[in-house]
Amino acid sequence: MFGDLFDSPWKILIVAVVIIVLFGSKKLPDTARSLGRSMRILKTEVQGMQDDEVAAGAAVPTQLQSAAPSAADAEAQIVDLRRRLDELQRQAATNGAAVADTQQAR
Repeated sequence: MFGDLFDSPWKILIVAVVIIVLFGSKKLPDTARSLGRSMRILKTEVQGMQDDEVAAGAAVPTQLQSAAPSAADAEAQIVDLRRRLDELQRQAATNGAAVADTQQAR
């Protein structure tokens, strides 16, 4: 549809005149400048995203290899977490009893 619109110089000239008439000659430089800034910002953001993906893609496999725990390490962590959970439950029970005693004394 638009490929046929710009196949001759006369059509391009007519489209340019219509754009100038619609938007005015004073607003066109500002509009073009804003469009250029937006394009530059978009380009730098896309480049930054691509750089982040490349950096993240290279870093993830090494982190996964070094962070993969063995079965014994995982079992030791589970036992340690269960012990900590039991301690916290005991502390919560004693703190709850102390709060109840304080409220009854009032």
